[in-house]
Amino acid sequence: MPLQPFRQIDISVDELFGQELSEGWLTAVMEQALAVAIPPEAIVQVSLLVTDDATVRRLNLEFRGLDETTDVLSFSASHSGHWEGEEEAPQDRLLKPAESDPFSFPWPEDEPPPLGEVVVSLPQARRQAEQSGTPLEREMALLIIHGVLHLAGHDHLEPEETGQMQALEQQALAAVFAADTVGTDKP
Repeated sequence: MPLQPFRQIDISVDELFGQELSEGWLTAVMEQALAVAIPPEAIVQVSLLVTDDATVRRLNLEFRGLDETTDVLSFSASHSGHWEGEEEAPQDRLLKPAESDPFSFPWPEDEPPPLGEVVVSLPQARRQAEQSGTPLEREMALLIIHGVLHLAGHDHLEPEETGQMQALEQQALAAVFAADTVGTDKP
């Protein structure tokens, strides 16, 4: 019997921030991001890690070759893009698209295939929210949605792509902040 479409969402919040963020709210944001990023019948698993600047900086250096803190990183299981970095990262650490992998990895039938992982720096999100006068919950939602869109292969290098990606971000943000959509506590 085939699986019914579902999305497995794994949320990890660094223990430093565990009391600040609601896992229910983060899950709701991820669900809205997935709703605009991938077809409704798609069966996937996706992860979100909310962590500190040092962790994001280390991952940015290790996988993109950029020794700097950033707000959000996306590690797609099947899409590459400019977010891999402009600097030369060690070749054995660069993530490659799944279709370029010469080895076929068997995936358990009862497990949804991975879409990827989004990693957000909460301190960087907080700084950006303060600088722009935006509530932290809106900044966090935008970063999560942005990261999920990258997982699904969306980009913003060309003006047309940027417009499409921003429209999807706004659509997901509107759904996140609709009073009747999120029945969970906010961050």
